[in-house]
Amino acid sequence: MNPHALRSLLFVPATRPDRIAKALASPADVVIVDLEDAVADGDKAAAREALAAFLADNPQASLVVRVNAPASPHHALDLALCARERAVTHLLVPKAEAVPALEQAAACGKPLWLQIETAPGLLALPGLAGMTGVERLSFGALDLISELGLTPETPGARQMLDQGRYQLVVHSRAAGLAAPFESPHPAIDDTDAVARAAVHAKEMGFAGMLCIHPRQLSAVNRAFSPSEADVAWARQVIDGADREAGAFSVAGQMVDAPVVSRARGILAKHEAKG
Repeated sequence: MNPHALRSLLFVPATRPDRIAKALASPADVVIVDLEDAVADGDKAAAREALAAFLADNPQASLVVRVNAPASPHHALDLALCARERAVTHLLVPKAEAVPALEQAAACGKPLWLQIETAPGLLALPGLAGMTGVERLSFGALDLISELGLTPETPGARQMLDQGRYQLVVHSRAAGLAAPFESPHPAIDDTDAVARAAVHAKEMGFAGMLCIHPRQLSAVNRAFSPSEADVAWARQVIDGADREAGAFSVAGQMVDAPVVSRARGILAKHEAKG
């Protein structure tokens, strides 16, 4: 899985295997089959059975699975299923709050993507980001709003959530992880709102965004893809770096090693999606 190619990550309930096939054929860069929030408590066993049946019928599939949280009685059962299924490439673990609670998930041998969506999770970020087996962090704004008693869509709530986003970006970089994924946006039909949220996350250093509906994919993919102007600028920078030693200028702006590094990142993301 090319880390530069991950912009949109689409959730699908494990109880709807017909939607899994549709999601895999969609513009989503990654399909996440959900055993957690999208499945009622009484349907957890049936969800695991449905996922196992889908994978038996579609051995060529490649999926990420969101398991139930470490504190859930379903967590170990979810892990047992994922550990034996080669088609499950990564585990998305919600309510990540403490390293010891994640050791069972890490023992599965699948790379872990951790959802940081609680106050304890934010406080534990240094240890979580540096844990063996952790590949990526993602933000859970909707759960965090509820836990912290924030009023949604207010300036104060936005400031608080941006503090959490800042911490994910910084701790990801400090631990040598790829940039994190943004929280899903609750709007399904308001694609402008989704686009604004995606652009804001990209500006803060996020690499992609979790999605709850296929209608969100186009806006998210567009927001996290380099623009034609960005690609043209990056090529100018790399061309200049190949010719010049030390600092030089492009379009009247100084270019040094950090700028060249940014240009390489833009081109890597552009080339990853062809």
